[in-house]
Amino acid sequence: MTSAYIALGSNLDNPASQLRRALRQLNCLHQCQIESLSGAYSSAAIGPGTQPDYLNAVVKLATALSAPQLLGATQTIENSQGRIRSQRWGPRTLDLDILLYGGEEIHTQSLQIPHPRMAERNFVLYPLAEIAGEKLILPCGGVLGSLLANCPLGDLVRTQVSLDIEHEPG
Repeated sequence: MTSAYIALGSNLDNPASQLRRALRQLNCLHQCQIESLSGAYSSAAIGPGTQPDYLNAVVKLATALSAPQLLGATQTIENSQGRIRSQRWGPRTLDLDILLYGGEEIHTQSLQIPHPRMAERNFVLYPLAEIAGEKLILPCGGVLGSLLANCPLGDLVRTQVSLDIEHEPG
């Protein structure tokens, strides 16, 4: 099994419910199991116009799926939750991004691992550090703590929102 870290984000249609639903679907994928989950973080939207704040988290999965198979599965989950890809950085019901997949670097037209903008995004780095630790060595040889040192917390807030999929209603 390979460890994969996936960022989750939503700012439409009850974001907490969207993230819990996505987590349930990830956990039900064949040959995948959630190993750990960060807390939920609130962040201001990046992108055009006035948008609601995002709710973000990072999940660690153990998976036997290949990285391209996992990408296909995450896109299917996004689509099942009404994801519309009409505007870059626009509001969305669900965004699932594969941040890391084992120790691999993957550079294809459809998949970039590590995620190319991960180092710039506090709403990805801080939840990732919560579950992976600041000493996590990235495929490029860097250390997660170094990225954190160069990415201020800013407006990012760890919330009290529960993403527990075992004790929440469907």
